[in-house]
Amino acid sequence: MVERKSELKRRRARAKKMFKLKARLAKAKEGRERDQVLNKIHVISPWWKDPNAPAAPAPPPAPAAKRK
Repeated sequence: MVERKSELKRRRARAKKMFKLKARLAKAKEGRERDQVLNKIHVISPWWKDPNAPAAPAPPPAPAAKRK
């Protein structure tokens, strides 16, 4: 039970820290400042994606097959 409590404590602390970092990211004005906050977020949660980030450009469409 002790291990479970410590796991929950870590999870809650991580959630609080993410909440604070997301608020800092929303306030960040400069690119350098945003990069620093994003790096800290990725240390905590590597798969987190910024919902406000511009979407990656779509790949060009494949050429259509020519019929003979």
